Amino acid sequence: MALKAGIVGLPNVGKSTLFNAVSSSAKAQASNYRFCTIEPNTGLVDVPDERLNKLAELVIPDRIVPTQIEIVDIAGLVRGASKGEGLGNKFLANIREVDAIIHVVRCFEDENVLREEGAINPVSDKEIIETELQLKDLDSVESKIQKKEKQAKADPKAKAEVEILQRCKAHLEQGKSIRSLDLSKEEKAAIYDLFLLTDKPVMYVANVDEPSMHTGNKFSNALKEAIKDEGAEIIVMNNSIEAQIAEMEEPDDKAMFMEEYHMAEPALNRLIRSAYKLLGLHTYFTAGVQEVRAWTFHDGWKAPQCAGVIHTDFEKGFIKAEVISYDDFTTYKSEAACRDAGKLRIEGKEYIVKDGDVMHFRFNV
Repeated sequence: MALKAGIVGLPNVGKSTLFNAVSSSAKAQASNYRFCTIEPNTGLVDVPDERLNKLAELVIPDRIVPTQIEIVDIAGLVRGASKGEGLGNKFLANIREVDAIIHVVRCFEDENVLREEGAINPVSDKEIIETELQLKDLDSVESKIQKKEKQAKADPKAKAEVEILQRCKAHLEQGKSIRSLDLSKEEKAAIYDLFLLTDKPVMYVANVDEPSMHTGNKFSNALKEAIKDEGAEIIVMNNSIEAQIAEMEEPDDKAMFMEEYHMAEPALNRLIRSAYKLLGLHTYFTAGVQEVRAWTFHDGWKAPQCAGVIHTDFEKGFIKAEVISYDDFTTYKSEAACRDAGKLRIEGKEYIVKDGDVMHFRFNV
């Protein structure tokens, strides 16, 4: 159930370079001209999780299967994209299909990399993208208001929807994104079918120059200050360095390269984990001699829903779940030892699965 995170930003900020670095299954063309990426490239990215490796060391399975996120490389937006500038309408439609947005912002100076917006200004760049997304959402909201207003005269439910849509319209007209409106789950039903772009969770990647990859610079600091009230996360990294690491096939070469740059791990690992968290996702594990595997589930899901991630029949015929916490499994070293120590629990349909649970499901076919 790999969910999608879309990489967006102005042209030539390092989006495709980042995609090349994170994706092990697809490579995007990274070139120095506008609209190099026209069709969105997609790639499944493993979510790094040391717990999976630790479980595999204990169980020694035939194979290890990590959970994944689908990363979509969306072509660069430009000012006026909401009105069709560049290839705006196509790009905005691609963004509509993703679950979360990874917004890459240029925080480096390089006269060899084209830039159409004048001097480097990450805050202005961020606002350009936001404005285009807000304008597109405003079109969607206004269109639905027009359709619903006639119904609202005779239908109380439609009237309530129009009131919510009017709130959204006013918020967007103030230059604010829908995600900051704090609509309740019930209120969001009025805009669910619109797939509003500014309702999607967002994180920022400050693409800095090599000397600033650990410390940041004046550009990334300005971006941090601009988003401090958004509750959004920002990852400071050098996309080119990350792409070089990703291209290395030998683990020893990677280790030497990262040691040279004083890196404990690729910044990509932080990015992918943050994207996973941004989507409100957690991981549970199944551990047996055939495979040790990570499975993705949403925060708050109960045991039958999590069983359905493996197969819909598991959810339909759910009887119970055998559960061991990750900490207990790694302390006692095996399922049998956990069982003997009373650390294996039997949970029913109302059990809310916790991140890191090691699970075995019982079900009727």
